[in-house]
Amino acid sequence: MSVLACARSPVRWTSALVAAAFAAPASAHAPATAASGTPVFGWAFDSWAIALLAVSLAAYLAGFVRLTRRSRLGRGARQTHLMAFVAGWTVIAAVLVSPLDALSAALFSAHMVQHEAMMIVAAPLLVAGRPLGIWIWALPQRARVAIGRVLRTRAWSAAWRALVAPLPAWLLHAVALWAWHAPPLFESALAHSGVHTLQHASFLGTALIFWWSILGEGAASRGSGHAMLSLFTTMVHTGALGALITLSPGVWYPSYVEPTSALGMEPLGDQQLGGLVMWVPASLAYLIGALIVAGRWLTRARSPLISHTPSAEPIPESNAASLREPTR
Repeated sequence: MSVLACARSPVRWTSALVAAAFAAPASAHAPATAASGTPVFGWAFDSWAIALLAVSLAAYLAGFVRLTRRSRLGRGARQTHLMAFVAGWTVIAAVLVSPLDALSAALFSAHMVQHEAMMIVAAPLLVAGRPLGIWIWALPQRARVAIGRVLRTRAWSAAWRALVAPLPAWLLHAVALWAWHAPPLFESALAHSGVHTLQHASFLGTALIFWWSILGEGAASRGSGHAMLSLFTTMVHTGALGALITLSPGVWYPSYVEPTSALGMEPLGDQQLGGLVMWVPASLAYLIGALIVAGRWLTRARSPLISHTPSAEPIPESNAASLREPTR
């Protein structure tokens, strides 16, 4: 099936997803099978995923309310952070809980949509939400102060700066992308739920670190050159991986042959569509990120004395007492 012939695939792909939305709930990643032999997709209510989603959102909202009550300064910026975090959280919830998760076990293209949504939509939104400091404010005062002391140590600060520096962040994300798309590892993720969970965790985790090096606290102080280079080179190497998958004359992942055929699609055509998802929309996302960074650089160049509203990120050396509740 040629790349041009893939234009017909989105119609069938969308029809399968719409049908999946009305199916009975499913608890496993792999699609269930009806008595007729037709794959059945449903909502995935994995206990660990639901628990982590619930705790992360509840902690963010609790920290946001407590921090807002403590100070009115920077309220507008915090509200923007809140909207970004909730948007990113919603994307993560949608790709892990909706029928897209089960559909991704039957269609490689759906799996690519799931991965790209986590890495190029949810991850930058979550980073823009500045969650670390907000989560700390959800804790009791004694715990906040204890964590604050740890985060202010030289060892922790040095380790964090090294992790979110442009080159390590870029390398971690690039290695995760290329390694997991190697057929042996990808096939293992399809066959074993634990490996599949590790795959998703590494994609999201390295994407968060990568986007933190671009958009996170302290990124602006490093200048826009590093961010632009990281975004451009990531756009190139992810586009190259997407092109390899799209233009491959054979199927990379044999586990998709049977379920894809059961849905009336050709496995190679589905693979080509998935490669295009990585090739085109992902490249566009990195381009948009580069334009945002360029806009930030132009704004700073025109207004060198512009003041920045302090965020809730941890934790300045001079604010040792800031994690305590004000006395009343």
